[in-house]
Amino acid sequence: MNIKDSVAVVTGGASGLGEATVATIIENGGRAAIFDLQEDRGAALVEKYGSERVLFVKTNVTSEEEVSSAINQTVEKFGAIHVTVNCAGIGTAEKTVGKDKPHDLGSFTRVIQINLIGTFNVLRLAAEKMTLNDPNEEGERGVIINTASVAAFDGQMGQAAYSASKGGIVGMTLPIARDLSRHGIRVLTIAPGLMDTPLLAGAPEKVRQALGAMVPFPPRLGYSSEYAHLAKAIIENPMLNGETIRLDGAIRMQPK
Repeated sequence: MNIKDSVAVVTGGASGLGEATVATIIENGGRAAIFDLQEDRGAALVEKYGSERVLFVKTNVTSEEEVSSAINQTVEKFGAIHVTVNCAGIGTAEKTVGKDKPHDLGSFTRVIQINLIGTFNVLRLAAEKMTLNDPNEEGERGVIINTASVAAFDGQMGQAAYSASKGGIVGMTLPIARDLSRHGIRVLTIAPGLMDTPLLAGAPEKVRQALGAMVPFPPRLGYSSEYAHLAKAIIENPMLNGETIRLDGAIRMQPK
């Protein structure tokens, strides 16, 4: 799919991996709708790129009503949706049994609700709109990119909830790709490793350097722009489908 003149929905698009993806979409001639809760950052991106290129909608990805409204606003403004990139998500660190109590069920549920169910909520509603698109010369109507993590495969101590949520994203990639194949919609997942995102921005520099040194090559934290670069390649390559791609510098996480 050609990014030029396409319309992309990017959840979590006001910062980190999502913001870098929005920038790449705009730089390559597309338009983007940002679904995020960070109103100040969303408004700043609209001002930066122009309201004719970017739409911001404050959206809780777990809400069917809010996502449906945001999807409809996107179609009303830009006419269609061709690409959806799901970057919205949260992390938590909590052992199954801690020093004095078991893992809080509410925090486990919240991570699953936002990371996994929120991803599915957005993609299902966006895919419905994609089915209405005219197919291109490959018969393609849309591309969906979800975000997992290396924690889906190498979950560390305290990552039960996070790993479960990201493992669910990996697990649903192929069946959804098969479901949507008759509509000409491709579905892929990116599983980032240790990335230099806002999640790590507040960590001491020594900690950041130590984490980067864990990566075999290149021995550093990944850049958000590298995630966006891979997303661009996925959008443009019609043979990529139904797969999870690790973006991790060959790291395999240790137990802790």
